[in-house]
Amino acid sequence: MLKIWGRTNSVNVKKALWCAEELGLKYERIDAGMAHGVVNTPEYRKMNPTGLVPTIDDDGFQLWESHTIVRYLCAKHSAGKFWPTDLKQRADAERWMDWAFTFQGAMRNVFWGLIRTPPEQRDHKAIAEGCARSAQLVAMLEGVLANKPYVAGSAFTMGDIPIGCEVQRWMRVPIERASFPNVEAWFGRLRERPNFVRIVDQPLT
Repeated sequence: MLKIWGRTNSVNVKKALWCAEELGLKYERIDAGMAHGVVNTPEYRKMNPTGLVPTIDDDGFQLWESHTIVRYLCAKHSAGKFWPTDLKQRADAERWMDWAFTFQGAMRNVFWGLIRTPPEQRDHKAIAEGCARSAQLVAMLEGVLANKPYVAGSAFTMGDIPIGCEVQRWMRVPIERASFPNVEAWFGRLRERPNFVRIVDQPLT
């Protein structure tokens, strides 16, 4: 059985979990990271030398890096659907998967500052800069989604999974946001997927 190490409030772990749920896979999740520990044990570091989450074990094949995990699972279980077999469409999906880390970097100080840092310790300048940069990036996504319902075309693919998880945090942090109708409509389509709501669109902690 597929095993997934990671805590449920990690945005990167959510990517792997949401992907597994969309694929209908049976898996065992094992708490790891932050308060759960585990990641600094010799056994875990042997699987994943970075000490980060998630890590998977798929019948003896161990893999880390969340977006690589999503690619692997979709290629194995959903070729032609979530993992496009058309080379150009797949490259388009992978582009947005890679770009999701750019968005994560812009949101890092916003999320950590407002969700995981006590009010008296917050760096308001860093939070404001992160908000401004995140809005610039959402504007890019807004333009792309003006012409298609999902990031890689007319159907949901692996490309929507990482950036969907990242945008969920932007949507739910307590900040003022400009209106981006295309992004909001896309996010609404993601929320029509029960697995997204159950795994990803939960209160931020």
